[in-house]
Amino acid sequence: MLNKENLEKATALFARYPEKKAALLPILWIAQEQEGWISTDMMKYVGDLVGVPYAHVMGVVTFYTMFNDKKLGRHHIEVCTNVSCMLRGSDKIVAAAEKVCGTKLGSTSADGRFTLSEVECMGACGGAPMLAIGEEYHEHLTAEKAEQILTNLK
Repeated sequence: MLNKENLEKATALFARYPEKKAALLPILWIAQEQEGWISTDMMKYVGDLVGVPYAHVMGVVTFYTMFNDKKLGRHHIEVCTNVSCMLRGSDKIVAAAEKVCGTKLGSTSADGRFTLSEVECMGACGGAPMLAIGEEYHEHLTAEKAEQILTNLK
């Protein structure tokens, strides 16, 4: 359930769109900012709020990589594996990240410190290979540089 402040934000969004359901993406973003992820209960709640079935909301949440349907670790590391990054060695970045984080792509470390995700493109092809930690991009990486960055996370 959205808290009072976020419910007011969501309700205000309805005035900006011709139909309530058009506000789905920004309301999901509000929900994720509030909770850190989007649970099944939150998906059902948002679906009721905008007037679409749970299955539709789940489809949206699982389609877009910007939405998380599982709790994340304290640090969310996203490694780009699309063509530009792949050609410039993203496989080495993935291996380094898995080593330092102690988990595989698509998983959260047992201590809850890291969630390691594969992403298709983060729009930083000129800086390939790259990874993001939250909103912070790290480009022109080598395996050694990636290990150093990830090791230094608190």
